[in-house]
Amino acid sequence: MTGEDGIHQPLLRFRDVALRGMLYGLAAIPLVGVGSLGVSDHHARMTFLAVTAGFAVIGGGVFTVTGLGFWAACGGDIRRCRDWRTITGQTESVTVAAPVLLRLGVLALVLFPGVLGLYHLVDNADYDSLIYGS
Repeated sequence: MTGEDGIHQPLLRFRDVALRGMLYGLAAIPLVGVGSLGVSDHHARMTFLAVTAGFAVIGGGVFTVTGLGFWAACGGDIRRCRDWRTITGQTESVTVAAPVLLRLGVLALVLFPGVLGLYHLVDNADYDSLIYGS
């Protein structure tokens, strides 16, 4: 449903944006696990998982803090990505960027412990198992 100014209603809520980010993060953990099986060498697989976990925690922190800052600056006018065409001023792009950055940050922060767990799973795997690698 759109309002009289073309903005989709109701406006986004913090809880909904954070929950969707968590769901995306939980869905990304098995994808990283399957992707790590494409790295055949054991040490390279562990490096891949360690680097992924490092990027997730650093990126998650930066995106979450930036998204929260943008959210606070918007004063309750939080828009969806499909409302991009309703932006009329230079500073209104923050109203669309805030939920995107917050969702990405929460996704990465949820992904971090999952990837760290995969790292320990590969590290403790038996030598002749599929998880260990070659």
